[in-house]
Amino acid sequence: MKNKRAVWYDQLADNPILNPLYVTTSERGLVAIAFNMSERDFLDSTRQRLAVKPVHAPAQVKTAALQLHQYLRRERTAFTIPLDLGTATRFQMQVMTAILSVPYGEVRSYGYIAAQIDQPLAARAVGQANARNLLPIVIPCHRIISSNGTLGGYCASRRMGTKRQLLQLEGALGMNEEKFIVD
Repeated sequence: MKNKRAVWYDQLADNPILNPLYVTTSERGLVAIAFNMSERDFLDSTRQRLAVKPVHAPAQVKTAALQLHQYLRRERTAFTIPLDLGTATRFQMQVMTAILSVPYGEVRSYGYIAAQIDQPLAARAVGQANARNLLPIVIPCHRIISSNGTLGGYCASRRMGTKRQLLQLEGALGMNEEKFIVD
């Protein structure tokens, strides 16, 4: 497969929740994050979703990898790495931008995000855009829940267990909580 642009990746092992974790970057920034899958599945998924073949290059993803490790060790609550959202549609960009405004340790509903982008009837479309998020954790789609207070879906492998773990990591979900109160 011919690369349209350079894309690099590395596998980050030995983290408390997401094992293995893959980080993919380009010259413009962080392109994709994937976890809880084999390297072969990650590479196949990346080729399909980004239409490029990533090259294993740990030095190229060093900053993103460090920030993700810090987040997973509760040493970081926000990311400062540039994002490469070149494959996102305009609507997905609006949704991702709104999701980025949800603070660490808090949750919002799909309907809340729809209202934030001036499309209050688009909660389901927000859910679909959320499901296509290539940068889970950094664009914190795990913080978006159903309006009835249940967790809703999640874009990543081992979907609900991973979403629950990330919300617990941030202190947004107690060990026995099943519902949230959403503004």
